[in-house]
Amino acid sequence: MHPMLINAVKAAREAGRIINKASNDVGALTIQSKDFNDFVSEVDRGAEQAIIDTLKYAYPDHGFLGEESGNTNQESENIWIIDPLDGTTNFLHNFPQYCVSIALQQKGVLTQAVIYDPVRNDLFTATKGRGAFLNDKRIRVANRSKLQTALISTGFPFKDFTHLDTYMAMLQDMIKSTSGIRRPGSAALDLAYVAAGYTDGFFELNLSAWDIAAGGLLVQEAGGIVGDFEGNESWLTTGNIVAANPKVFSQMLQVLSPHLTPAQKTQFA
Repeated sequence: MHPMLINAVKAAREAGRIINKASNDVGALTIQSKDFNDFVSEVDRGAEQAIIDTLKYAYPDHGFLGEESGNTNQESENIWIIDPLDGTTNFLHNFPQYCVSIALQQKGVLTQAVIYDPVRNDLFTATKGRGAFLNDKRIRVANRSKLQTALISTGFPFKDFTHLDTYMAMLQDMIKSTSGIRRPGSAALDLAYVAAGYTDGFFELNLSAWDIAAGGLLVQEAGGIVGDFEGNESWLTTGNIVAANPKVFSQMLQVLSPHLTPAQKTQFA
């Protein structure tokens, strides 16, 4: 395992320990609303600080982009992109689908990824050029070749409804074109599941970099393709993402892309 990945795993497991401890009494947590339908607790902040402390000790000159702490030392060539608890709403409802997500971006290129599911003790890891793994076992995307037999995951808009009509049109056509749609509630885990072959593809609009950075690299290292709704590489900056095995990916784009207006295509480029 790459030395930087080892430290990221250490940080993710420490965050997972904090999350698991808090899960024993979620009702005792102090919860704040950052925005409409966007919540944060001391668990999110504590887990993120534990990650930053662990990585900063190992790499004092690195920068961080965290969901709760924002940007620090962004002039660094090495930026850790962190979501300490992806699926906070699930966690606060004791719905067991949430995770820790950590990615390293070096000179603008994603090179390391860790997604840790503290409920199942599942550890997804990837290093650019070295493949993707689940609990140290190599994983690959599914080999299903037809969209109509594919199981696809997605995420519903929950705080920004600007493109809700576009999303609903996409969802309607995807429901008609696949064998099933799932909405588990954690984009990072959704992407990890694509990498592991549990699902055949994933799509969502308007996500943040910390939601998709680690999962995107996992899918790529597992043999899948990640792009925006027109198949371009802007997914990490726009937050509009499609991820799937190579055969299903192109078929998903054929269903999704026609629903974008000319203005949205420009905006999402």
